[in-house]
Amino acid sequence: MPTNIEIKARVEDFEAMKARAESLGDKILEVIPQEDTFFNTEKGRLKLRVFAPDRGQLIYYERPDSGGPKRSDYYLTETSNPDNLKTTLSMALGIRAVVKKTRHLYISGQTRIHLDDVEGLGHFMELEVVLTPGQSEAEGQAIAEEMMHTLGIRKETLIEGAYVDLLESH
Repeated sequence: MPTNIEIKARVEDFEAMKARAESLGDKILEVIPQEDTFFNTEKGRLKLRVFAPDRGQLIYYERPDSGGPKRSDYYLTETSNPDNLKTTLSMALGIRAVVKKTRHLYISGQTRIHLDDVEGLGHFMELEVVLTPGQSEAEGQAIAEEMMHTLGIRKETLIEGAYVDLLESH
């Protein structure tokens, strides 16, 4: 299963954070509207991410709910028929919640920088350090911590769970 080290934090000044991310990014990829439907599961999290009527990803991941840089193991399956897949999964598992967001995606080295405007929750920053084969978790955590420092992400702004958890407790 692919692995990354990730953090998620609240962002107070979205435009300032965008400017910092743009200055770091090797590549500014795109602004992506996303709808994530989370399904009920015994362990981990399972979500269907819809980008367009003919493009989506089924994503299963396991990660601890802690505030600092943490390991996330995930598996992705592409789909060209997300609506049909959503119907099937909702019948089999039931829908836990739906998270809608607009994501600004940047790449800096092996780190994916996400600036998210999450409907009903506000603005967030997510860093995903995609580990390369043979790279240690400690190396990924060091990269994440350095990126946090560079972007000015304070420890008190870190959040522990996923957006779905925040919506459920909101």
